[in-house]
This record gives sequence, structure tokens and C-alpha cells, in this order.
Amino acid sequence: MKNFMKRYRLFIGLAVINILLIAVFPDIGLKSVNITWSNTLEMLSVIPPIFILLGLLDVWVQRDTMIRLMGEKSGIVGALIAFLLGSAAAGPLYAAFPVAGVLLKKGSKFSNVLVFIGAWSTTKIPLLLFETSSMGWRFTLVRFLINIPGIALIAYTTEKLLNKNEKALIYEKAGTMD
Repeated sequence: MKNFMKRYRLFIGLAVINILLIAVFPDIGLKSVNITWSNTLEMLSVIPPIFILLGLLDVWVQRDTMIRLMGEKSGIVGALIAFLLGSAAAGPLYAAFPVAGVLLKKGSKFSNVLVFIGAWSTTKIPLLLFETSSMGWRFTLVRFLINIPGIALIAYTTEKLLNKNEKALIYEKAGTMD
């Protein structure tokens, strides 16, 4: 019971807040519950396909292949693969983190995983198409050209700032002992 409470404390806390909101401010409370329900349904529609794809990635792509393509010695090729994977992705940003975990587990270089997350969050192809139709191609091109070096700078700076023990802990949390 103690582990259950510890593991789900945030969920339980939010449920209590929603109940209190309904009791004190019924309109706001019901709106909060409706938003929570809508977000839950959205997550339930996104997460299962992501985990199916992760299972396939885990089985189909050998660790040696991932290390060769995106590992420590992959260089610019690894970063480009990470960027293309992130840009081609669909779905909300929270779906990128389980994928990032599998990439780490398979031996991807940490900075390449950060490039993947950065690309997922800012350069997704569907986002670029929508942005071009809404804001124009000049705005999209300028933002895209600013984001590319920004993603690289953040990824490589973060990797350099982490010491060996911190990186080891991250890889350990992802399920590998590299």
C-alpha cells in the first residue's frame, strides 16, 4: 500500500484537488474534470501505438546496429539520423520520451538522443507544413534555420556538462549499463 501511495501520489493529489474544486467551485471543478478526462483519453489514444512501435524497435533493431548508427562514434551521421527520426515523428512531445529511453537502452549517444527530442519538439514535418500554411514559408524557414543550430548547441552542451557518473545514471535509468 505504501509503494502504491508513493508511486501514484501525484495522481492522487490531483484527484483530491479536483474533488475540492468541485465542492468549492462547481463550475471550475467540472471544467477541470472535463479537461482531465479529455487529456486522459488523448494519452490513451497515443501511448499504446507508441509502445507497440517501441516493442518492434526493441526487437527488430539490434543493439550493435544502433551503436553503429547512433552511438558514441557515429559522428554527424548519428546526429542526422536522430534529427530525421525526430522530424518525421508524429504525436505529442510526451510520446518522445519512451522512444528516447529505448534509444538510450540500445546504445545511442546521449547528445543524439537530445537531438532526437529537440527535433521532435520543434521540427516535426506536420508542424512545419501547418506553420507554412499559417505563417508563411519565410517565417517557417527562419525558425527552422534558427532551431537547427539551437538543437545541436543544447544537445552537445548538455552532453559536455554532464560528468561520466551522471551519464551512467541516465543510461542506467534507461535500462542499460553502458
